[in-house]
Amino acid sequence: MANTEKKGPLEGLKVLDLTRVLAGPFATMWLAAMGADVIKVENPNDGDVTRQYGPFINDRSSYFPTVNHNKKGITLNMKAEEGRELFRKLAADADVVVENFRPGVMENLGLGYEDLRKINPGIIYASISGYGTYGPYRNRPGYDVTAQGMSGIMFLTGQMDGPPTRVGSSIGDTIAGIDIVVAILAAIYCRNRTGKGQKVETSLVDSLISLSTQDYIRFFAAGEVPCRMGNIYKSWAPYGTYRASDGYYNLGCGTEEHFRKFARGIGQRWMPDDERFSSHALRVAYRDELDAYINEWAQDKTVAQICDLMLQAGVPCAPVNSIVEISKDEHIAGAREMFPVLDQPGMVPYRVTNIPVRFSESGLAPVLPAPEFGGDNDDIYGALGKTAEELKVLREKGVI
Repeated sequence: MANTEKKGPLEGLKVLDLTRVLAGPFATMWLAAMGADVIKVENPNDGDVTRQYGPFINDRSSYFPTVNHNKKGITLNMKAEEGRELFRKLAADADVVVENFRPGVMENLGLGYEDLRKINPGIIYASISGYGTYGPYRNRPGYDVTAQGMSGIMFLTGQMDGPPTRVGSSIGDTIAGIDIVVAILAAIYCRNRTGKGQKVETSLVDSLISLSTQDYIRFFAAGEVPCRMGNIYKSWAPYGTYRASDGYYNLGCGTEEHFRKFARGIGQRWMPDDERFSSHALRVAYRDELDAYINEWAQDKTVAQICDLMLQAGVPCAPVNSIVEISKDEHIAGAREMFPVLDQPGMVPYRVTNIPVRFSESGLAPVLPAPEFGGDNDDIYGALGKTAEELKVLREKGVI
């Protein structure tokens, strides 16, 4: 779907990006990849802390460009009145402002939603925080690990006889980033109808709770308290992770037809008629016996052989891939183009993760470099009418 002639469905949308670290930059990277004109605003004293995060290529961070490519970049000290005035001028012509400060920071600067809407009634103000902008926990600091614990997803993750386990990736940050993108796009649609902007927000904790919807269904509808179950699914069997001779694979029989196909695929047509395995409920009750049978059958077969056999039979089955294997996969890395090359100045070209949505007509924006620190100051502030001499003075005063 990559096409340098296509610029993405959000072409022309102007976004001021005040975010740092992962959740916010991930969200604005999505907007930029879909064609929005994103201006990353950094403090001139230190900038986004991820500029110092490894791994490093030619002594330069690969973390920062990965979640900030396709953006422009300026520096601005918003604690200075001149800096706040420059931001107001930028906001007057912007569609969206995105920030992930602690609640109250922007309001204390006189740059919160109520302040900005006075100069731009159509502004969409998006906020990401650990716990949300209101409620008893609003002022608590938060990271992905604290959000995973608070949301319950960590309590539900891990082996049955083991401790709570953090989900391997920082999903609290990334799912909150995606959620705020959805909210921004919904607010744009609403503005197209009403002409009015609005404030939208999400929190890492709320986003992770939403991600765990099926577990809350069991609690609220049936009074059942979900617990850690490892890789199995309580209502279905066989369903989960199984060992082959050279690794692991995941198998899922979610319907009676899948189980019949599975039995035919392994040459054991009798299994659906066995009194232990003749229904979902019975297979769950006799899960240990069923899983032991499957692992014995698979012990002399490779993951590839099992997956081929199951897929030919029409049974959902896939290997448990490492990142090395995924990076070479003909479907994921090849046809789906999930790892485009970023050619960042001063660095050796390297692959970054793509956003996972595709557009048949508008395409996505081509992958472009992340901004240098304050690299677009002259162009963006010049467009506001600032002369070269005025910019020099602002630099000397630490405003930009």
